[in-house]
Amino acid sequence: MEKKLIELSLQRGRLQERIAAQRTALAAQLRPLAGAVDTADRGIAAARHGIDYLKRHPTEVGLTVALLAALRPRRVWRWGRRAFVAWGLWRKARTRLAAAGFDFSRPAA
Repeated sequence: MEKKLIELSLQRGRLQERIAAQRTALAAQLRPLAGAVDTADRGIAAARHGIDYLKRHPTEVGLTVALLAALRPRRVWRWGRRAFVAWGLWRKARTRLAAAGFDFSRPAA
């Protein structure tokens, strides 16, 4: 019985060493992606900040849109259509990505 426990302990130690080596290798392989991920994280944070601002200040946003519509109606209509199409595409993409297992809920702050 003692021999079996010693063998299991040795095997466990070898596995832990192998896991540590794999973690080190994985960290080295993922290092080049860190910059791209950081850029994406900053972009997502900026977009969420902008959306939060729009939600907190609907009156100011509405007045700005109304002013722009009065001054440049064609341009507002054109950008409104683009925004509506982009919103629809985002909803479809989010639904499909959620079905694929991606989670779009906000992380706990």
